[in-house]
Amino acid sequence: MRRFASALSLSALIGVTGLLAPATAASEEALLEAITGYMDFATYDSGIIMPDQMDRLVFDSAMIVDTRDAAQFAEGHIPGAVNIEWRAVPGRLDELPASGMVILYCNTGTLSAQAAFAARLLGRENVLMLQTGYEGWQTTAAYRPE
Repeated sequence: MRRFASALSLSALIGVTGLLAPATAASEEALLEAITGYMDFATYDSGIIMPDQMDRLVFDSAMIVDTRDAAQFAEGHIPGAVNIEWRAVPGRLDELPASGMVILYCNTGTLSAQAAFAARLLGRENVLMLQTGYEGWQTTAAYRPE
């Protein structure tokens, strides 16, 4: 996993963003190899949690992150959640604990899945995505704090 994070960071600096120089074939190949290795290792349900698994124990121990925009967050969110928009998650990874459960969600799970995937590829194996998102949590959550 660390090898992947290093390759991803290198690629981000040397070409994906275009900030320093064009990506070399070697850096692109290393990045592809690292992503493929991660995908080969990941299980079907790797990196997800279902609303019916979010019981009181999960709420008491996990950091919950709403990855929707600030306006959506203000309209309503899972109690105790912090707001980090999905696109900002990779750049704000240091705000997420490196251990313990971190759960990302959006309305349905689509955008938070991208953020969780990026976080996991960057080495945060403790980051999960709430399958079905806020909408699913509202209808099937095992526990809803008051």
